[in-house]
Amino acid sequence: MISSRTAGRVSANWLILIAALAAALGLWAGARWSGPRTTALPEMASVVRYPAPRALPEFQLARSDGKPLTHADWKGRWTIAFFGYTHCPDVCPTTLATFKQVWKLLDADARERLRFDFISVDPARDTPEVLTRYVAFFNPQFIAATGNDAELTRLTRALGLVYARGEPKDGTYEVDHGASAVLIDPNGNQVGLLRPPFDASKIASDLTVLARSR
Repeated sequence: MISSRTAGRVSANWLILIAALAAALGLWAGARWSGPRTTALPEMASVVRYPAPRALPEFQLARSDGKPLTHADWKGRWTIAFFGYTHCPDVCPTTLATFKQVWKLLDADARERLRFDFISVDPARDTPEVLTRYVAFFNPQFIAATGNDAELTRLTRALGLVYARGEPKDGTYEVDHGASAVLIDPNGNQVGLLRPPFDASKIASDLTVLARSR
């Protein structure tokens, strides 16, 4: 993985690198490693669409409520998954605060067809209790999960994302991660990315269209 020295922030150069890598991997994999074809996504203001659905591997993470989070849980609804950690000083709280606003803008029918997952890439510090408190601050209906590095690395690489932890300093350490969220369709395939800067109203509008599409 790529090492870094930022304190959980995504610097301008790092953000460009992450966004470019995620987009490139996603587009390449969308063309060459695609799952079953689905109805073409509509034009959207906040989502970078892949040319074809991207199949994902089986995985097993641990939710903060003690239940497992597997690939099967990403089927049946549209899922927006964001990878970060609770000690993140800016990117994660800002993103989840935006998603909180998105949720408020959605109607009841759309909410039934959507889910937001926050997946921590810092399992040593992000215990179930910590994750529960953190995510509940934004929205108790959001799912929080984490897992060991083997599972996290396999899943993030499959999604075209990366993360890296820095060397411990003064009793703590830094974690760099991408700032994009991934969009999973009801078949469990990755179909796009939501890239910052995030606009709650545009995301809510896009997700409402998606929720009504199937």
